[in-house]
Amino acid sequence: MKFRPCIDIHNGKVKQIVGGSLQDKGDFAKTNFTSEMDAKTYANKYKQDRLQGGHIILLNAPASEYYEATKMQAMEALKAYSGGLQIGGGIHAENAMEYIEAGASHVIVTSYVFQDGQIHWNNLQKLVDAVGKQRIVLDLSCRKKGDAYYVVTNRWQTYTDVVVNEELLESLTDYCDEFLVHGVDVEGKCSGVETELVQILADWGKIPITYAGGIGSMKDLESFAKISQNKLDFTIGSALDLFGGTISYEIVKNL
Repeated sequence: MKFRPCIDIHNGKVKQIVGGSLQDKGDFAKTNFTSEMDAKTYANKYKQDRLQGGHIILLNAPASEYYEATKMQAMEALKAYSGGLQIGGGIHAENAMEYIEAGASHVIVTSYVFQDGQIHWNNLQKLVDAVGKQRIVLDLSCRKKGDAYYVVTNRWQTYTDVVVNEELLESLTDYCDEFLVHGVDVEGKCSGVETELVQILADWGKIPITYAGGIGSMKDLESFAKISQNKLDFTIGSALDLFGGTISYEIVKNL
């Protein structure tokens, strides 16, 4: 189990948002924190502290008036910490190499692979052909509906028919190096993790998985460690003191 830092960029600024509030219409998101520092500053800090495998997420749609400002922030961060950060948000086979060449260690992909409610295996293979399995992180961010967790796309606004379970994880391992999973229903709420989801991921645990969502205190982190049997990596956003929260970055960076 180790800490994976994050840089979430929305409307051209580093932010922490409530995940389930994100809307393309009006570029709206309920915001917990807006940083006065740019993405490059965070990237330099993570580099200085030798933290590997953190992620940059572009939270604006490509059609947004803010997209270019958001992308510019991301590209500056990649340049500052070449090889140390992953990037997601609007990634597809045609642009993935642009981000790798800009310094990303991996590209993080959801919507390009999960379309019309299903897995598009052809698109997944195109992505592998473009950058290689070893540079792909599949984002299985999900929301609970009924008794199951369903992958959500389009900045967490659209449900697919794909259920996050051991069968799904097994079927995708030949196409990626890692998984990233946001528990969207608790993302940004600092109210505790999605216990059942963490259990599903930990019980499988054959390749690296980073979980994000709901860690709001050191007690939550201790609970996460116990439930995950220390098998999963974790991200803390809104609750981290770097983003206006109370959890010490100086403590978790050494975990």
